[in-house]
Amino acid sequence: MAVRETLTPATEAEACAMVAEARAAGRTLAIAGAGSKSAVGRPVTADASITSTGLSGIVEYNPEELVIVARAGTPLSEIDAALAANNQALMFEPADWSRLLGSNAGQTIGGIAATNMSGPRRLIAGAARDSLLGVRFVNGRGEAIKNGGRVMKNVTGLDLVKLMAGSWGTLGLITETAFKVLPRAETETTLVIDGADEAEAARLMAAAMGTSAEVSGAAHLPAAISGAVLGDAFAGHGATLLRLEGFAEAIAERTARLKPQLATRREIVELDGAASRKAWAAIRDVRPFADGGDSPVWRISVPPMAGHTVAGQILDAAGGHAFFDWQGGLVWLRLDGNDARPEIVRGALAGHAGSHALLVRAAADIRTRTEVFHPEPAAVAALTERIRASIDPDSVFNSGRRAFNSGRDAA
Repeated sequence: MAVRETLTPATEAEACAMVAEARAAGRTLAIAGAGSKSAVGRPVTADASITSTGLSGIVEYNPEELVIVARAGTPLSEIDAALAANNQALMFEPADWSRLLGSNAGQTIGGIAATNMSGPRRLIAGAARDSLLGVRFVNGRGEAIKNGGRVMKNVTGLDLVKLMAGSWGTLGLITETAFKVLPRAETETTLVIDGADEAEAARLMAAAMGTSAEVSGAAHLPAAISGAVLGDAFAGHGATLLRLEGFAEAIAERTARLKPQLATRREIVELDGAASRKAWAAIRDVRPFADGGDSPVWRISVPPMAGHTVAGQILDAAGGHAFFDWQGGLVWLRLDGNDARPEIVRGALAGHAGSHALLVRAAADIRTRTEVFHPEPAAVAALTERIRASIDPDSVFNSGRRAFNSGRDAA
């Protein structure tokens, strides 16, 4: 059933009333923030949509306390501006998939929480859920629930903060978030090792992360991808990127210590300041695959040293391109053609405990018949369903988005 109307509550009380009314009428609701990630998951079947965009504004921000509380519909750009004015930032470096998904929509802070949207610095700073201190949300009964943050009341015996992070709108409508923030680095430098293949890059990234140089980003761009991020000078060359952040003098000292420990004779180019930030923004936002098309794009999480072998196995069978973040533990993979080939992608993960694959982009008809979110073991899936049923007993929210699997993404 197509979505017929959009509900835009201006207060949490209005949101509660709208959800309660929908439940009483037996209607289903599609939850969205700005809608930048609405194309992730199976197409939602709902009688109406409900958006958090009317719930906007920073509620509380004291830079000395390193916490920002904001209503869920607050644009991420507004949050970033407030933090930047005080030389602070969200350390998990939230990704923006808008271009990848062909959307012009911005992002909201509630959408970041609901999708656990984490970027390259997750490697050392943790995911969005690790910085999320508290949430307020409306459950499927139309009740306002608060957990964590300033409230510190665990209303159900569950850690609802962790559950809501990455729930993709299947548990409730987030109305307010509280995030931990930290000081922003003065500057940054990225070492680009020119010419390494995927196996050598895995070794180089592992070596770098094992030093005391405090590397805050480790990624590898194969020869077919590097030019899209780094420009013509690197086109056709594999490029391995290692980021160092902090004070300029300290970065210079750490760089001098790191280079010999990499034990490579390959040329190392340094990108400073804006050039470094531009490269990592492109990696964070998956811009090499933001081609305006809908060929399948997978986000695969594996043990770091297994990333290149898993990607190679998939690409040998299905064709396409890949690049690597999180020291090789995050594989972004675009397949040739239109078929998502889930049996090949997930088959390659066999034997890699804790691995999972999310189909981020594909045509609607492909997503309709594909298990987009990674399947959970039966026991975990049963527990997940019991949790969902306790929060949204009548399945009011985001009907069909996880038709095969109602569990949250494990990223």
